[in-house]
Amino acid sequence: MASQDWFDKDFYKILGVSKDVSPAELKKAYRKLARKYHPDANPGNAAAEAKFKELSEAHAVIGDPEQRKEYDAVRAMGGGARFTAPGGGGQAGGFEDVFGGMFGGGGGGRQQGYSFQQGGFDDILGGVFGRGGGGGFGTASGGYRGYGGPTRGHDVVATATIDFITAVHGDQITLQTQDGRPIKVKIPAGVADGQKIKLRGKGQPSPDGGEPGDIVLTITVRKHPVFEREGLNLRVTVPITFVEASLGATIEVPTLGGPPVKLRVAPGTPSGRVLRVKGRGVTTPKGVGDLLAVVQVAVPSHLSHDAQEKLEAFAEALPKENPRDDLLARAKG
Repeated sequence: MASQDWFDKDFYKILGVSKDVSPAELKKAYRKLARKYHPDANPGNAAAEAKFKELSEAHAVIGDPEQRKEYDAVRAMGGGARFTAPGGGGQAGGFEDVFGGMFGGGGGGRQQGYSFQQGGFDDILGGVFGRGGGGGFGTASGGYRGYGGPTRGHDVVATATIDFITAVHGDQITLQTQDGRPIKVKIPAGVADGQKIKLRGKGQPSPDGGEPGDIVLTITVRKHPVFEREGLNLRVTVPITFVEASLGATIEVPTLGGPPVKLRVAPGTPSGRVLRVKGRGVTTPKGVGDLLAVVQVAVPSHLSHDAQEKLEAFAEALPKENPRDDLLARAKG
């Protein structure tokens, strides 16, 4: 999400909490509102769906300690935005040097760190977009398209960092130039870290009436504190107690941006077993993934004297088996 959004939106107000809210209170407030406005609880209600997305966006930022610090700092400074040339000063082809007239030049600061550079794009990424060499002078990012033809505007390369939930569910972000001109970018659901998005005709204009260049965004996705992505699947590690693993239980498992789901843990479930929730992963035109809950048995670090005695009695009652016998035998070949 762009820092301009951070400046414009009061995420604390959206979640109905104070700026000094504790993480536990924040989580409680978010869960209460998420259950109220979740699309599953409000089928066909566009207003509830929009509210739920707004709540998820707010919690994704201030629910993360590092992002919350950045958000508070951006709000304290009063926002601002700029495009910067990668690689620091002294490099030729910097966006602010070459395109200062197009985007207004000048200073400012932008938390999202969109960076732009000019030229050489077809040499690096021509194969990706199918625009290699051909008749005429130069490349498609600045040379003549044919002898005596108009010059095509230069392409502009940019990077944008987005939240994990935005990458999974999709959203629209706004890149704002130095002169205040917004460029809206639709982030498709399921966009992957490192994926490129082309904005046709949004690059440098042609100096002699030719077609303008493009902007190509390379997407960087922030890590989520709980979920990991594996293709179209989402993976989450879920701790369970020794008793739950031994006797079986029904547990709650978190979902991305929605209320928890209940899963049944069978008696005798070992650490590492994967419980699958169909259709709660990443949704793209290529398919729908699942949520993979990886069970991890949590061993108590402290036992009372009474509990220790009972556990020892329990151990004595078990069959005299060594669970490593098969491993040792196979290791001998």
